[in-house]
Amino acid sequence: MKKNLFFVLLFVCGICVANDEVQPYMTVEQLPNLIKCLPAPPAFDSPEFANDLVRYAWGRQQRMDEKRAEIARRDAVWNYDSLFAEFNIPFGLVISKEGTPEIYKLLITSLTTTDAMRVAPKAFYHRLRPFEYLGDHMLIESEEQDLRGEGSYPSGHTHRGYTCALLLAEINPANADTILARGWMYGESRVIDGAHWQSDVDASRVSAAIGYGALHTCPAFLDQMALAQTEFLKMTGKCTKKSKKR
Repeated sequence: MKKNLFFVLLFVCGICVANDEVQPYMTVEQLPNLIKCLPAPPAFDSPEFANDLVRYAWGRQQRMDEKRAEIARRDAVWNYDSLFAEFNIPFGLVISKEGTPEIYKLLITSLTTTDAMRVAPKAFYHRLRPFEYLGDHMLIESEEQDLRGEGSYPSGHTHRGYTCALLLAEINPANADTILARGWMYGESRVIDGAHWQSDVDASRVSAAIGYGALHTCPAFLDQMALAQTEFLKMTGKCTKKSKKR
């Protein structure tokens, strides 16, 4: 238990250092508690876990596709700019601090806010990751040491990636299908990498929706979303909202 607490504190400190200039829209105490919102991960002797094993085999097979494996390697990079770059094409605009400052601010602040939600359930359940449980290797073997003992449920990458997709789809609803499809693929990459079970990924898409909904209760978020939508309209000429019927 002390080891788990150490990792939680280390992670939280890392967030504070990495985002010392970003003020989250809400504190983690103001956000829904995922331990209460989500079910416990499947037990290793349950029928649901049998599906995790089937999907793990699927992910293993996907590694044979070099193009898909390369996408999974890119999706494993844990920083915001790398994440945003994966959405440039489906979003229809290059996202950057200099080129799209309002959109960038919205994404950074929103993700800094909701990223913290998955820290508590990871420590609470402390679920073994696939490569740990099966004694196998990840697609990216160099990550194994850092991830070992960190907790598999829910998936932080999936939570972050799908939240990003939901935010971008709100800014550019005309491209929502391709944006959300890329967000879905981002989670699948974690199964292919062997970093997460399918049930971790499934729960994290739900947790992303929970965090996304919570953001919409914050006036500061709503104000910044409006600025991001206006910036997108000015840069692309595309309307971000459907016109109301009169």
